[in-house]
Amino acid sequence: MFDDKVIFITGGTGSFGRKCVKMLLTHHRPKKVIIFSRDELKQFEMQQELNAPCLRYFIGDVRDRERLRQGMAGVDLVIHAAALKQVPAMEYNPMECVKTNIYGAENVIAAALANEVKKVIALSTDKAANPANLYGATKLVSDKLFVAANNIAGRHETRFAVVRYGNVIGSRGSVVPFFRKLLDEGCDSLPVTDTQMTRFWITLEQGVEFVLQSFRRMQGGETFVPKLPSVGILDLVEAMAPGMPVKVIGIRPGEKLHEIMCPGDDSHLTLEFHDHFVIRPAIQFIANPNYALNGLGEHGSPVEQGFEYNSRTNPQKLTMTELHQLLAMA
Repeated sequence: MFDDKVIFITGGTGSFGRKCVKMLLTHHRPKKVIIFSRDELKQFEMQQELNAPCLRYFIGDVRDRERLRQGMAGVDLVIHAAALKQVPAMEYNPMECVKTNIYGAENVIAAALANEVKKVIALSTDKAANPANLYGATKLVSDKLFVAANNIAGRHETRFAVVRYGNVIGSRGSVVPFFRKLLDEGCDSLPVTDTQMTRFWITLEQGVEFVLQSFRRMQGGETFVPKLPSVGILDLVEAMAPGMPVKVIGIRPGEKLHEIMCPGDDSHLTLEFHDHFVIRPAIQFIANPNYALNGLGEHGSPVEQGFEYNSRTNPQKLTMTELHQLLAMA
């Protein structure tokens, strides 16, 4: 599906974008991959490592609709990965978060429609489900915009979907590199916000692969959620530094104790597949859609009323052995 296609990635110099480009070059033969981001230094650094003939580096901001429109000319597939996502920083800079995560989403949609892009997938976050912070709230609005874009597409063939997943192990700003830095500096304890905290975990490679599979699966309007293992913060500390004391510092502004990816309020819209869930759109814009059968021929079934996919109650928990294996990959 990606061979001989032109692929456009917003936020393409971030952790996801870099891994996605590497996997596209390794496993597929794209005609062109356009890396769209606002940071010229990151683009320069990425070019030193990834400079295949099919790669194009575009400087631009998702807040700039006209630049997006220019960049998407002739594009087949779009992955929207650009976002402001540091929870405490977004609490202190709310309108900057709104401008990038909401207005930016609207601009991506408009540019994709103007250029007759075939398929668009927007990356979401577990924090968009029952949001407790501004980042999550803006991503929920973004999700709604991308789902509703299928309704406003009209004569356009462009289809939009959303992928929502949990914390990426070892990504920039995550707890693993933070803990490693403290340990390298010889700390005598590790700071944790709450000893009961749990999170969904996914590797960067798994996240990219799930997004690429979602292009094959999508009809338009779905929110795709992978089935992931959960990890408790104390188990993570034990895996990284056995016997290390912890210092409880309290939950940060806007932070949750546990994360949800499929809210109970959406259970009537949720379908379970063998390795993922699909939250169907609340509005119908495709004639007689059958979201229980996807583009790969996989079948899904409705979940029970009130079902909630929560990191605390998730039956799939990482064992200490699995934690060590994942940390070795991060």
